[in-house]
Amino acid sequence: MALYVEGISQLYFDAGLSKGVPNGGMAQFQEMMRQQLESSMHAELEKLLDTTTGAEREVSKKDFEGFKNLFHRFLQVKGPSVEWIKIQRPPEDSIQPYDKIEARGLPDNVADSLNKLVVVKLNGGLGTSMGCKGPKSLISVRNENTFLDLTVQQIEHLNKTYNTDVPLVLMNSFNTDEDTKKILQKYTHHRVKIHTFNQSRYPRINKESLLPVATSLTMTGQNAEGWYPPGHGDIYASFYNSGLLDELISQGKEYIFVSNIDNLGATVDLHILHHLVSQPNGKRCEFIMEVTDKTRADVKGGTLIQYEGKLRLLEIAQVPKAHVDEFKSVSKFKIFNTNNLWISLAAIKRLQEQKAMDMEIIVNPKTLDGGQNVIQLETAVGAAIKSFDNALGINVPRSRFLPVKTTSDLLLVMSNLYSLDAGSLTMSPKREFPTTPHVKLGSSFTQVQEYLTRFESIPDMLELDHLTVSGDVTFGKNVSLKGTVIIIANHGDRIDIPAGSMLENKIVSGNLRILDH
Repeated sequence: MALYVEGISQLYFDAGLSKGVPNGGMAQFQEMMRQQLESSMHAELEKLLDTTTGAEREVSKKDFEGFKNLFHRFLQVKGPSVEWIKIQRPPEDSIQPYDKIEARGLPDNVADSLNKLVVVKLNGGLGTSMGCKGPKSLISVRNENTFLDLTVQQIEHLNKTYNTDVPLVLMNSFNTDEDTKKILQKYTHHRVKIHTFNQSRYPRINKESLLPVATSLTMTGQNAEGWYPPGHGDIYASFYNSGLLDELISQGKEYIFVSNIDNLGATVDLHILHHLVSQPNGKRCEFIMEVTDKTRADVKGGTLIQYEGKLRLLEIAQVPKAHVDEFKSVSKFKIFNTNNLWISLAAIKRLQEQKAMDMEIIVNPKTLDGGQNVIQLETAVGAAIKSFDNALGINVPRSRFLPVKTTSDLLLVMSNLYSLDAGSLTMSPKREFPTTPHVKLGSSFTQVQEYLTRFESIPDMLELDHLTVSGDVTFGKNVSLKGTVIIIANHGDRIDIPAGSMLENKIVSGNLRILDH
C-alpha cells in the first residue's frame, strides 16, 4: 500500500528534488512525503466539512476521524500484511465441527439465550449487479418475498415461538438508507423491533494525487461519485458511533449475529447461540466465525489461519502472488468464511473505546464514469477476529451459506430444490444429494427482469447436477432438468424449450438438435 508513496517519492528523488533531506536518504524523504500527503489530505477534509453545517457536519466529522486513521495506516503499511512462512494451521480445538456443538443439545430456557441476542443484517448493497435499482434487500427472491421480508419472517417466528424479543438491526449505507426506511413502515404490525444505523461515508481518493475527488459534502451531480461506504468492517465504528450499541447493551443484549442480507442460509442457530452463552465467564467466547468446507467454486474465499498465536482471517488479497495457487488449494485450506459471525457487544464497546480494533486495509481500485482512476480504502468485518478474546471457528453445514449474488443463484432458490417455511429455506428431502446443482446462466439472463421473462415457470431441478445456458433461450411451463444439461443458442439463433420438456443429460445446440450428452 505504501508503494503509492514510494512511487511518488522515487520520482521526486530521481528528479533531484530531495536536496533538503539529510544525507539525501530515501527513507527520510519518503517519510517527508507521507507527512506532506497526510497534511494535504487533512486540509482537504477540513474544506469539505466547511461546505455544510449542523448535524450533517457533525456526522461527517466523526466519519472522517475513521477515514484519517485508515489513510494514515494506508500510507505506512509496507509489503504484504502476512509473512507466508509464519502461517500455521489453526489448533485442533480452534475450529469445532458443528456436530459437536449440536450434540450438546438445547437447554430448557432457550428464551433466556434468545433475549440476549440481536440479529444484524449488512444492508448496504444495491441490486445493480442484477439489473435492479435501489437496495438489493428489496429484490423478490421467493413467492414475492424480498430478502428483507424473509428476514423479518424468520425473526418474528422465533419471537412468537419462544415468546422472546429478538430485535433486527439493519446496517444501511447512504445508498440504501432512504429506500429501506420507506419500506420498514410495512412491518409495524410484525412482532419484530427494527432499528437501523448508517455505515460511514468516506471520500474516494484520486489515485494520482492521493486527495479526495469530491469538492463538497453534497451527494448531487458529479459529486455523488466522490463518496463510498467503506466495506462491512466499518460496522464496529458506525454501530458504536450511532449510540445503538450502548442502547442495546442497556437492554441486556449480549451478542449480535451478523450476516449478509443476501445469504438466505444465515438464520439464527440456537445451538451456536447456546454454545456462546453457556461458557463460563472467564472463558467467554467473544467472536465466532462460521466457516464451511471449500468446493472448487469457493477457492477465493477467505480462510482461518493461526498467525502469531492468534486466530486470523486470511483473504486472497493478502496472499503473496507466489502462493496464490497454494491458497486456492482445497486440500491445504479446506474451509472458508461464510461471513456469518457471532460477536460480543461488550467486546465491541471495549475495543472501540481502546481503539484496539485491528483490521487489514483493502485497497479497492475503481474507475469513475468520466474515466478517472480512484481508490477506496475498505475493511472486512471478519478481519477483526484477531482482536477478540477466545475467538472460535465453527465448521457449519453448507446449507448455512446460500448467497444470492446472481440470477443463477436466484434460479436455485426459486426452484423446487427448496421449500419455504417461516422465512427459512430448506433443501427438499426429495433431493438425493445435499449439494446444490452448479448453474451457469449466460449474459441474456443477467438482469432480473429479463431473467423472469425467460421462464414461464421455474423448471423442476430436483435431479439436476449441472446446467449451462448461453444465448437467447426461453423455457416453457413445467420443464424438467436432470443430470447435466447444456443449452447453447448460437449468435442470431433462439432456442425455446417447449412446455413439458424433460431434458436429461442433454446438449441442446443452436439448430435445436437434442443430443445425448
